[in-house]
Amino acid sequence: MCGGEVTVAAGVAGVEAVVRSDAALLEGDLAAFLGSVIAAPADASVFGAAVRRSLCGPVADAVGSKVGQAALPAGGAGGVPVRPSMVYWAYRNYRGFPEDGADQGADLAVIRRAAVAVRILLKAAVALDDIQDGSVSRYGEAALHVDHGVPIALNTGSWLINAALRHAGDPAVVDSLLRSVGDGFTGQAVDMSTRSPLTRAELMAAPRDARVGFWESTAALKTGTLFWMPLDAAVAGLRVVEDDRRALDDAMRQLGLASQLFNDLTDFVPELGGANTQEDYDGLSNRVFLELLDSAPFGRQTPDGEEMRSFVLGHPQLNDTLLALAEQAVELKRAAKDAVHQVCRSERSAAYFDLTIERKGHLIDRLHRTLAQRTST
Repeated sequence: MCGGEVTVAAGVAGVEAVVRSDAALLEGDLAAFLGSVIAAPADASVFGAAVRRSLCGPVADAVGSKVGQAALPAGGAGGVPVRPSMVYWAYRNYRGFPEDGADQGADLAVIRRAAVAVRILLKAAVALDDIQDGSVSRYGEAALHVDHGVPIALNTGSWLINAALRHAGDPAVVDSLLRSVGDGFTGQAVDMSTRSPLTRAELMAAPRDARVGFWESTAALKTGTLFWMPLDAAVAGLRVVEDDRRALDDAMRQLGLASQLFNDLTDFVPELGGANTQEDYDGLSNRVFLELLDSAPFGRQTPDGEEMRSFVLGHPQLNDTLLALAEQAVELKRAAKDAVHQVCRSERSAAYFDLTIERKGHLIDRLHRTLAQRTST
C-alpha cells in the first residue's frame, strides 16, 4: 500500500495508457446508452416527430456536450482528448490493472454502468445549473436552454436523472447516487438563496467565521458532491471497507472546496476566468466577497451587484486576499491527494489518480502562480 507522498517511478509510465483505455471504454458505453434510451418512434407521425424534437434531440445535445469535463490532451498524432473517470480509478485501486487479470467478472460490469450513470448525472447538473444561473454559454458552447428553451431543457435534465438512476442498476450504487443528487440539489438551493434579500442581509450582518462556515457548507454540497459522487458510487458498488470510504469522502470534500475556491477566484483573474470574469456579482456566494465584508460601507443596506463590484475591485486588501485563498486551494488539493495516496494499493493506482485529478488540478497551481506574480509586482 502506498503512504504519504507517492513518487511515480518509471515503472508506472504505462498507467496513462490504461487511463486512456478506460476513458475510451466509458465513451463507448455512453454512446451505447444514448442509442438505447433515445430511440424515437421511427414512423413519420406527428407524435414521433415531436418526441425526436423535444426529447431525443435535447438529450443527445446534453450528453454529447464536452462542457464541464476537463480532458487529458490527445495522446500522439491523430489522437483525441480523453476524459478520465474517478469511477475507474476506484476499480483500478481495489481490483487491479489489466495485466493483473482484473478486467473480468461482475465487478467491472457494475463499474461500467456506474461510470455511465455518473456521467449522465453530471450532464443533467450542467443543464439545470445553467437554467438556475441564467448562463447562456459554457466554454464557448451554448447552454441547452438557449438552444431548446427553458421548459425543454428542464425536462431534459430531469429525464436524464431518471435515466441515469435506472441505468446504474446495482442497489448500493443507486443509493449512493440518490444521496449525491439530494446533496447537490440542497447545495444549489442554498447557493441560489444568496441572491435573495433575506439571505444577503443575514450574510452582511454575520461575522466572518459564520460567513466562511456558510460558504464551506454550501461548497461541500454544491461542488464537493461533483467530486464525491463518482468515487462514492464506485466504492459502494465494489463494497469497499468503511475506513477507506470515510477517508475518500473527506478527500473529495477537500477537492470540492479547492475547486470552488478556484471558481470564485477566477472571477477576478482574466487570464483564467476569460469571458466569465466579473460575470455574476448579484449573489453573495463568492468567497472573496465574504472575506472582505467586514469593511463594507453599506451598513444595513444590502448592495446590488454593481455596488459590490465597485467595493470589491477597489478594496485595498483584494490582491492579498486573492493570494491567500489561492494558497488555501493549493493546500486543500495537496491534502486531498495525500489522503487518497494513503489508501492507494499500488504506485500505479496513485499515478492513475494523479493523472485523473490533475486535468483540472494543474489549473489551481497555475492560478496561485499567477496571483503570486501579480502581488509581487
